[in-house]
Amino acid sequence: MDIKCTERELFVFKKIAHAAMELGVETYLIGGFVRDKIIGRPTKDADIVCVGDGITLAKAVAKRFKPEPRLSYFKTFGTAHIRIDSSNKPLDTKAPSAGGGWGETFDLEFVGARKESYQYHSRNPEVKPGTLTNDQDRRDFTINALAVSLNADDYGKLIDPFNGVNDIKKKIIRTPLDPLQTFSDDPLRMMRAIRFASQLGFKIEEKTFLAIKEDANRINIISQERITDELYKIIASPKPSVGFDLLYQSGLLHIIFPQMVDLAGAEHKDGMGHKDNFYHTLNVLDNLAEKSDDIWLRWAAVLHDIAKPVTKKFDDSHGWTFHGHEAVGGRMVPKIFTKLKLPLNEKMKFVRKIVELHLRPISLTKENITDSAIRRLLFDAGDDYDALMMLCEADITSKNKWKVKKYMENFKLVRKRCQEVEQKDRIRNWQPPVTGELIMETFGLKPSKPVGIIKDAIKDAILDGVIPNNYEDAYSFMLNKAEELSLKPVKSKI
Repeated sequence: MDIKCTERELFVFKKIAHAAMELGVETYLIGGFVRDKIIGRPTKDADIVCVGDGITLAKAVAKRFKPEPRLSYFKTFGTAHIRIDSSNKPLDTKAPSAGGGWGETFDLEFVGARKESYQYHSRNPEVKPGTLTNDQDRRDFTINALAVSLNADDYGKLIDPFNGVNDIKKKIIRTPLDPLQTFSDDPLRMMRAIRFASQLGFKIEEKTFLAIKEDANRINIISQERITDELYKIIASPKPSVGFDLLYQSGLLHIIFPQMVDLAGAEHKDGMGHKDNFYHTLNVLDNLAEKSDDIWLRWAAVLHDIAKPVTKKFDDSHGWTFHGHEAVGGRMVPKIFTKLKLPLNEKMKFVRKIVELHLRPISLTKENITDSAIRRLLFDAGDDYDALMMLCEADITSKNKWKVKKYMENFKLVRKRCQEVEQKDRIRNWQPPVTGELIMETFGLKPSKPVGIIKDAIKDAILDGVIPNNYEDAYSFMLNKAEELSLKPVKSKI
């Protein structure tokens, strides 16, 4: 075979080839698997195209394993999927041993060769049966149009009609046909070009990029879910700034994420200017990507300064200010997640929390910071303290090496102080020893404002070091606070 495959992969491909031969259909490996094998990237899935019915071929392949892997298919598009793992033993006893990688999961996607195009205002493609040539013509990029024959007469032969191997060597992304035609057929390919540039470190050919700029508005016919999936992959790439910068330069970002575009540009007045918060955000995102694969922490980096444009003001004595941008940004997070159809669950709450807290550790780098301020940060950050500190350190983007060194040393001191206070007070994920339920029971109250006032007062008293962090002192403080509110206990402490 012209590409280097594992023993297990070769065994699976032989099974597919035998099934295809029995059905009398031409069959090929195509797309990302072939590309990644040439590049040297790890692969866990493969696309199979046949000149015939892909679903029928998938069923025939599945029958060659026991237990037979579950087959899912989409009849409208003629696609089918099976997943082979350690439980799916081949009927053939000549299968590779576990040492040959047989226990790993391997996803196979089957489709019949086709012609495919989108009507100008449609999100759904018109699909017709076609030849291998038709199928390669409709592929998004030359590097994804590579095919390997699984047919008996030329098994393993690489079929490269658009010089995709050469483009891989030159690290170029370009379309097989005229880019305007390719992008018109499926406008999401504009974002895919940018995503591949970000993931692979490739350059987009000039003609292809000019077509993206010209056709950017066509992205409006694509569903939000597909757009967000590409954004997700760009954020997850090794250097996300590459993707976001290309989205910005192409005009796509203006359509799909205008709040981020609002960050761009630096304004000057009376000789005082502020940094370009768009490129600052990209620097922060790249800094964080070097340290963490956590996609939601990376989203927090994307959004940490998102409210600077709406909070920007000019003060004659201080210059440009962005007061409260962390709080306003926190309130923007749910709206942005809703628009982008991102999950509105604990993931969103985490991002909002990090956005709202991202300035707090910076304030703790000043001298004479009290234990109270440290306790409050630990309490508010909880389990997300380490993630917060990682973002804060990534937020140092100055080109002045002396400043960077100073800021990083200050954050080391903050970490040290936090460690000391945490060892002493155990505040992270701490809950006050007197609960709201106990307050209501003691004073015969229903859920109400006085309950919240007393509970917050106890929490603040402990965090501020007014009383020790124990039940006895907290209970006594509760009684005193209740007396200030003219509340009398109906039940004494047992």
